[in-house]
Amino acid sequence: MDNIFSRWLTKAQGEMSRLRTANWFFNVRNMYSAPYSLNIAGHVDYKRARDLYYNRDDKYKLGAGFAKPIINTLAGFMGIPTFQCEDEKAQEALDAFVKDLPSVMQRVHQKNLIDGECFLRLVNLPADTTLYPENNTKTRLGCVIIPPEQIPTGGIEYNPVTHDYTAVTILTKNKWIDQNGDSQEYTFRQRITKTEVTTIVDGNAPEGVESTQEANPWGFIPIVHFRNEADETELHGYSELEPIEPFLKAYHDVMIHAISGSKMHSTPKVAFKLEDVKQFLANNFPEAIKAIAEGREAKIDMNGKDLFLLKADEDANFIECNSAIGDTSTLLEFIFYCIIDTSEVPEFAFGVHIASSQASTKEQSPILCRRIDRKREQVEEGWQLFARMALAMLSSVTGTRFSSYGNEVTWDAVMDKDEQADAQTLYNVVQALTMAMGSNIISAESAVNYLAGYISTMKEWEGKNGESGEKERIEASRLLNQPIEEAFTQQQQMEEIDRELGGNE
Repeated sequence: MDNIFSRWLTKAQGEMSRLRTANWFFNVRNMYSAPYSLNIAGHVDYKRARDLYYNRDDKYKLGAGFAKPIINTLAGFMGIPTFQCEDEKAQEALDAFVKDLPSVMQRVHQKNLIDGECFLRLVNLPADTTLYPENNTKTRLGCVIIPPEQIPTGGIEYNPVTHDYTAVTILTKNKWIDQNGDSQEYTFRQRITKTEVTTIVDGNAPEGVESTQEANPWGFIPIVHFRNEADETELHGYSELEPIEPFLKAYHDVMIHAISGSKMHSTPKVAFKLEDVKQFLANNFPEAIKAIAEGREAKIDMNGKDLFLLKADEDANFIECNSAIGDTSTLLEFIFYCIIDTSEVPEFAFGVHIASSQASTKEQSPILCRRIDRKREQVEEGWQLFARMALAMLSSVTGTRFSSYGNEVTWDAVMDKDEQADAQTLYNVVQALTMAMGSNIISAESAVNYLAGYISTMKEWEGKNGESGEKERIEASRLLNQPIEEAFTQQQQMEEIDRELGGNE
């Protein structure tokens, strides 16, 4: 009975996604019987997702080649963030810390897109004066990426109201070789809360690795959880490969079918129209006639046979099948565009750098820009938390006090600017504003404030926080551009006014 039920479930699933580990049948049942809770069990099948990215799964070999361009395009255009701190000392300390982390930060984005989530842990490492002779302190700050497999189910404890993490458990199994050359294995479990760090070691561990319980000196859990396409009902994120997985499988299956069919038409078959088969064999394959006469198995080999002897009424021709690839090219193209639409990655990311029949590269770029902006917004909060944690730990390690840990995240432009197009746009905007001011339908203040959005060196009309605005800068420029005599006369008048005012005082 169990086998019948299992086969029914397998058949019912069909080509549905296999990148999630939770069982859909029991999820449906619990949806109506259990109270609301975060789905902590369902997460991406990390191994399958990585197999798709690296194209290691034989079931997707001819379709999973699209996975890597999708991930690399998104991660590459996202780039890495730049932090802007409110405190100058904090800015210097944070810049010195993150200058060696671009590869780690890029890797965080890549793994977040593949696995659906990524854990980044800040750690206090002992100083190594051999490799880091410039480090005069006893410790140094570093960060490591924790594979999501090391966070077991239920390893993240959270506040049911605020959903803030109250504890994180890291579980690993490690192997090592002892002095006798024997393989040993132990389990390392570490539970981190805001107040303490508890480490439990089970098995034969090497010297120095033991169970401990110590206070958490930071007062917070130094782990940042990045989640791709985060949802309020899910504890884990979603992989970018989940929506396109069925199309990758379909592309693989169609291509396999086309290649299998090509074997039929790649080698043509010969058809003979004969009146006397025995005479034909005697004229062209005498070895076969001899083998038949002796009662042995006859074999006909036409390799290297350039001439056949036929009678006047006999004929020979080739039979060829139509190409199966030609018949499936339309379907493969349809699946390809389904992958593009679902992944929201433009066509040129797959190597099509010229204008296609669907859209040109220039027309597809705005779609990619909006896609990258949304991906950046999803990780901004995590990077801001990372910077705050780093500043707090740097303050404790170095003994430097910072007035604030506040910071903002900025990003480079998604696409390189087209200077010619920008110059033409700026020219058109200036011409339009000039005509509007000449027609008295817009004020100089409105024109300047609008134009400041196109010219980064411009300020708004009125200055803020005691700083001069664009109005004062325009007046100073006019004074500087006046003839020398007029400027000298005005300067004399200003000096006389100052003397008069001073004398009255």
